[in-house]
Amino acid sequence: MSDFPWSAFALNLAWAAAAALAVMLVTFAVAVRLGMHRIVDIAWGVGFTAVAVVTCVASADEGDPVRRLLVTALTAIWGLRLAAHIARRGRGHGEDPRYEAMLSKAPGNRDAYALRMIYLLQGALVWLVSLPVQAAQYVPDPPSALTWVGAALWAVGLGFEAVGDAQLARFKADPANRGRIMDRGLWSWTRHPNYFGDFCVWWGLFLTACDFPAVAAVSVVSPVVMSLLLTRGSGKRLLEKHMADRPGYTEYQARTSGFFPRPPKRTHSGAGAR
Repeated sequence: MSDFPWSAFALNLAWAAAAALAVMLVTFAVAVRLGMHRIVDIAWGVGFTAVAVVTCVASADEGDPVRRLLVTALTAIWGLRLAAHIARRGRGHGEDPRYEAMLSKAPGNRDAYALRMIYLLQGALVWLVSLPVQAAQYVPDPPSALTWVGAALWAVGLGFEAVGDAQLARFKADPANRGRIMDRGLWSWTRHPNYFGDFCVWWGLFLTACDFPAVAAVSVVSPVVMSLLLTRGSGKRLLEKHMADRPGYTEYQARTSGFFPRPPKRTHSGAGAR
């Protein structure tokens, strides 16, 4: 096993930070022009893609080429699919209620507050969560069995996200389902197939950087932070708080796993509401 190029990786941390910051600043400029900050959610996936591509270029003389291209492709496929999905979902809608509520309490200029509390914060999170994407590309050895296990786990996660999002979009497109809870398909096995998918994607990407124990120790913060965001932060917790008063949601919670997929506790007719 070759030595890990720590000095080159340390320099890449700065390049990655610059890439994430550039995406967020461009998005901020567009959002101010449109008068709508919800488009920052589109920049989330784009930011990870930018970090992966910049790292792939910067690591050209250091990391194994197959591993570099694999990790860049996995990150870009996930990030761009997510960005496209969020863009489609938000088309024709106004400001996101989360950002409207946050900015209504802004001390001073709303846009300056949004820059600090939304864009720069999300840019910092992109940089932190992308640590295994950066580190894996500097691993000088060819992909190991652990790398391919990580890629397989990533594929499971992407499948849950993509299928869950598609099922929910079809459900919402049917006027007959207005006011009803989506409790079909993957949504009958977990209340959050998209968040569970994200969870698998980032633990999978983490495994691609785990051939060096020291690198794994540095990178493990990424899936841990992402897991906390999905389950305790802006993901599952906030969505369930928003859904709590919907008719039928309590019954849906009682029969359906809150995160990790499992068969529903009982069969049901899908007459609930999302």
